[in-house]
Amino acid sequence: MDFALLLLSLWALAGTVSLQASGTAGPCPERLLGEERRRTCPRPCKTDKDCGNKRQCLCDGQCGLSCVAPGRTCPWPLPPSENSVTRLLSPTHSFSALLEVRCNPGFTLPSGLDVTIRRCQGDRQWSGDEPNCTETQKPTPQGAQTCPLPEEVLDTFSIQGSAAVGTSIRYSCLSGADIVGSSENFCQDNQTWQYPHPICQKVYCLPPREVEQGYVVAVQKTEYEVGFDIHYLCKKNYLLDGPQKVTCLSNGSWSAPPPYCRARCLIPAERSRVVIGGEKRWPFDVIDAMVPHGENVTFYCKHPHKHCRFNATQTCFDGALYAPACYLEPTWLQYKLFPHRLISEIDPCEPGYVE
Repeated sequence: MDFALLLLSLWALAGTVSLQASGTAGPCPERLLGEERRRTCPRPCKTDKDCGNKRQCLCDGQCGLSCVAPGRTCPWPLPPSENSVTRLLSPTHSFSALLEVRCNPGFTLPSGLDVTIRRCQGDRQWSGDEPNCTETQKPTPQGAQTCPLPEEVLDTFSIQGSAAVGTSIRYSCLSGADIVGSSENFCQDNQTWQYPHPICQKVYCLPPREVEQGYVVAVQKTEYEVGFDIHYLCKKNYLLDGPQKVTCLSNGSWSAPPPYCRARCLIPAERSRVVIGGEKRWPFDVIDAMVPHGENVTFYCKHPHKHCRFNATQTCFDGALYAPACYLEPTWLQYKLFPHRLISEIDPCEPGYVE
């Protein structure tokens, strides 16, 4: 089988090179591989002149002659699998490259084979579905007595073990749901199971709480399926504090508590400059004289014994921002007649002066 695959890959690569070298597309040969998964087909063509500067008219599987960028690559390396090994059969992972997916011993593909070939298509995806190697069912010795496994049980559970008399099996829900009943069973001498077959309990999440001053972006339901996502938005002038998305988990809970929508804070100063986002500003120059939740605002305080100022920082939390105890709001006369003497405008204290 390895020799045949090698010949197959070399033949495919030789065909690709000859098409690229000629500059004019030849006849498009029949596909070498089975069913190919395609999202879209590139633009059809007859010669390279039908394509842009960086594209060539090449044979692209079931899409036929198409405008393809031969230098574009498919994903590589692919995520590792516990049940299979993947290796490239081509020097690179660009257009028309082939890779081999081989199941580990004791595992097979749904087709019954233990190996498949995938091709790098013009849409930068490997052909075919993602290979799924599953464990080969060990044949029951001829004449051995077994306990029956109904089709609905096989469609619902993954069964580990043997159904032969005197042996045990273990159940696991194919859906990932919890098992109600015994997860193990024993095949008795009279070819009956020791316990009734279990069932898979359907898991749901209850609707999360509403968010004040916010919106829940989801279809309104009394219960949500595992994997369902809910998104949150806040009303204007409110800031999201927490996750923007939560997901229903297999244990029936949400991936995180709902967020909060936090209000902006009014700056508690009018006639003194403050520092916002590293910039020294007058409060009336800030939009609505407000800062968002979580923003730090630095105020200026006068040293009790020296003619200098020091900094005191407060943080806006959900609409609440308080001036520090050391801050003194200038009077209207101080602001109008002596603006250069305002605390925010005098020299800062030397480091040793600040207690």
